[in-house]
Amino acid sequence: MDTNTIFAAISSVTVIGVICAAVLCIASKFMNVKDDERLAQLAEIMPGANCGACGFPGCTGFAKALISGDAKTNQCPPGGAELIVKISGILGLSGADTEGITKKTAVVYCSGDISARQKKMEYKGIQSCAAAKQLFAGESACAFGCLGYGDCQIACPCSAICMEEDLARIIMPNCTGCGLCVKACPNKLISIVNADTPVFTACKNIEKGAAARKKCTSACIACGKCVRECPGSAIVMENNLAVINYEKCKLINDKQSCGHCIEVCVTKCIKGIELLKAT
Repeated sequence: MDTNTIFAAISSVTVIGVICAAVLCIASKFMNVKDDERLAQLAEIMPGANCGACGFPGCTGFAKALISGDAKTNQCPPGGAELIVKISGILGLSGADTEGITKKTAVVYCSGDISARQKKMEYKGIQSCAAAKQLFAGESACAFGCLGYGDCQIACPCSAICMEEDLARIIMPNCTGCGLCVKACPNKLISIVNADTPVFTACKNIEKGAAARKKCTSACIACGKCVRECPGSAIVMENNLAVINYEKCKLINDKQSCGHCIEVCVTKCIKGIELLKAT
């Protein structure tokens, strides 16, 4: 191959490269899509939990959906009413509806730690609640209680759950009410409630009192003492569990629970939200 042929080939490739570069420069100038300034503003005010409770992939995904009109301002449980007001201001929405928006928190409907519950076997499998559930519902004699391997703790993006004595406990100041722990618990022991919920029954065992107590000393034994002594008739027994009517409970003492049921509960399975906040 002679020198002229090589030079011609190099020149051709160079010219083609220059033309392509020019086309790309022109295209980037005329087809450039500018970032919406509101996206950065929204990203800055997001809780940053990236929990997915809004239904979108993280806080950035939620912010993009707000701008495109595919999301509502009240779809972020961790943000609460304060975030709704901020979002409305950035998006230029008037009359942000925050009525009825209250802080949410998770509660665990089980109080049977390792010292309270009896074992029916020694579980040596994968240290996961979901895995243990598949093998005779775990090692605990109570099939309704906390399995103790912390699937909820792993799922929590806010470090709001800790495992103490093989029992999941909520660190309420950290909890945003995203609900990921609810999905992670195979025994459906965790629920998201209003943070002003006064009291709740931390037990899901629907067996009769003697059978429940034999398996866990912290179980509700359906003795009915809380029912009889509640000054507002706010508690009834359903399926061997104390069920609390919160409307009646809050009306006892100027919209606050009196907490008498906590004091008289024989097995101490009735808990108070305020008590959990303090621990």
